Amino acid sequence: MLHSLRGGLIVSCQAYPGEPLRNAEAMARIAQSAVLGGAVAIRAQGIQDIRAIAQSVTVPQIGLWKVGADGVFITPTLDHALAVADAGADIVAIDGTRRERPDGLTLAETVRQIRDRTGLLVMADAGSVDDAVAAEDAGADIVGTTLSGYTGERARTAGPDLELVHLLASRLSVPVFAEGRIHTPAEARAALDAGAYSVVVGTAITHPTSITSWFVRALDDEPAPAQGGVDRVGI
Repeated sequence: MLHSLRGGLIVSCQAYPGEPLRNAEAMARIAQSAVLGGAVAIRAQGIQDIRAIAQSVTVPQIGLWKVGADGVFITPTLDHALAVADAGADIVAIDGTRRERPDGLTLAETVRQIRDRTGLLVMADAGSVDDAVAAEDAGADIVGTTLSGYTGERARTAGPDLELVHLLASRLSVPVFAEGRIHTPAEARAALDAGAYSVVVGTAITHPTSITSWFVRALDDEPAPAQGGVDRVGI
């Protein structure tokens, strides 16, 4: 299955609570649209979404369960991971940092039990080089740059953390998935060129509220002064 993801685009289909698209049927339809566009896999959050998407597409699905919004909140416990697997995920994504987990298990214990009890691959969402190395040592099958800029170990870059992608790709033996703040096709290509095995894009494809706000902000910005007294209009 991992081979089928190499060099491909994985689309993260998620919506925030309270938004119009925050329901499983909507996420499943977005996932179907992403697959029609060429996505090699889907990343989804929440049991209902994972279950609906598993019934709607045939490409692999990376499943996770966000609990809260601070600390270890991406599939924080073994029980959450087992529920994600039971809902139909093909790969279970978990917090892959070195922080203490809510259930007291170590990352290695969590990875081992997920694999022993489900047979599924485990993706560790890391925030630094040290996280990534520890995740690989813990037995993770995939390491993602998902948490770069969110754990206090690395500065939050305006776009993807390409430096981290390069560092991990040159150091780890497991696949490195570039994820986080990838907003343009050029940035996705740059992540692949930096050594990413696959590229995960979410907001820039599946979050209309954010995409619309980018255009609105661009229109609200003051235009740059015309050079030579001549107005320049681009279409």
